[in-house]
Amino acid sequence: MGMTMTQKILAAHAGLDQVVAGQLISAKLDIVLGNDITTPVAVNEFKKAGFTDVFDKDRVAIVLDHFVPNKDIKAAEQSKTCREFACSHCVSHFYDVGKMGIEHALLPEQGVVTAGDCIIGADSHTCTYGALGAFSTGVGSTDMAAGMATGTAWFKVPSAIKFNLTGKLPVNCSGKDVILTIIGMIGVDGALYKSMEFTGDGAHSLSIDDRLCICNMAIEAGAKNGIFPVDNVTMEYLNGRSEREPVVYEADADAEYEKVIDIDLSKIVPTVSCPHLPENTHPASELSHIKIDQVVIGSCTNGRMEDMETAYKILNGKKIADGIRCIIIPGTMQILRECVQRGWYTAFIDAGAVVSTPTCGPCLGGYMGILAAGERCIATTNRNFVGRMGHVDSEVYLASPATAAASALTGYITNPEEV
Repeated sequence: MGMTMTQKILAAHAGLDQVVAGQLISAKLDIVLGNDITTPVAVNEFKKAGFTDVFDKDRVAIVLDHFVPNKDIKAAEQSKTCREFACSHCVSHFYDVGKMGIEHALLPEQGVVTAGDCIIGADSHTCTYGALGAFSTGVGSTDMAAGMATGTAWFKVPSAIKFNLTGKLPVNCSGKDVILTIIGMIGVDGALYKSMEFTGDGAHSLSIDDRLCICNMAIEAGAKNGIFPVDNVTMEYLNGRSEREPVVYEADADAEYEKVIDIDLSKIVPTVSCPHLPENTHPASELSHIKIDQVVIGSCTNGRMEDMETAYKILNGKKIADGIRCIIIPGTMQILRECVQRGWYTAFIDAGAVVSTPTCGPCLGGYMGILAAGERCIATTNRNFVGRMGHVDSEVYLASPATAAASALTGYITNPEEV
């Protein structure tokens, strides 16, 4: 019986010739990731278990991104715990103020993760790295602690759903519209503990930033991971960037999938997820009556260079509507620097936006854009649960950078084709 891409990666890291869906395995890890919220818990578990050292100082990554620069005393204490642990164990991939970024934008950019890797992270959106042809998934802090100490983790091998992508995206549509459309089709548990495998000619037409966005939100369909095949686009991105030699795995021709779903990218339209679940999707063109108070462009889902460019093209030379708060958050310091060099920061400020240092910030209701009761925000983030970005009586609408930027100009949810 053939294996999917994910199954091949897991088999290789478990030292097995073959694995099947549902099989329990112990696999070697290439990278173990934590952030300023989850790492302190992992550190406590690490110490309680009697571990004395990490399995490989170059294979552990700790990124301070959720409440950094620290927003309060608790955040400062959490960051201090991370700093002390990283220092005492000589963790080479430690990212603090000045060189930090949002973890799932930063690790691909810095070449810490690469094709063929097996990665766990104490953050649910660790599934992002499937865009590079890696198996990556989120775990709890206890699993992170064990992974840091042993370099291994237990997995149940997932079954898979194949998404056959054809065609090319229309103008003003991006990977965010693709994944919102898919989640709207299959629901927030439509891929529960399954691998979402994206294939077809359409997959090759998508940029790395689009793929990173799509895999990032695989968890919002309940998936164990999302993954794209390694092609010329992938290798061009990894070339000169990856710390380790990429390893390419391909699904077997007779790989078994629970189902195959065809998606014609040319039929994708600007899509918005309405409160309070990512599956509650509608075309942006049907929501023009919804008034907003705030716009957030950023996060681990849409804070990359293409996202900043999209926002710039729409906002440049224009003015954000009166009464609208527009917050733009580049994903990493490198992206921030590039925006400054290109003059985009000036354009954002002239349009009436504020630009933040890289941080998760408002996405999880952290800081830098908390909502009050009754307020509405259209955001390029990944979750719109009740109270996700502030008050339980606030509302979050998920959208692409194009739709979010267009909405900032009108004060209402707006199809980017209309501005």
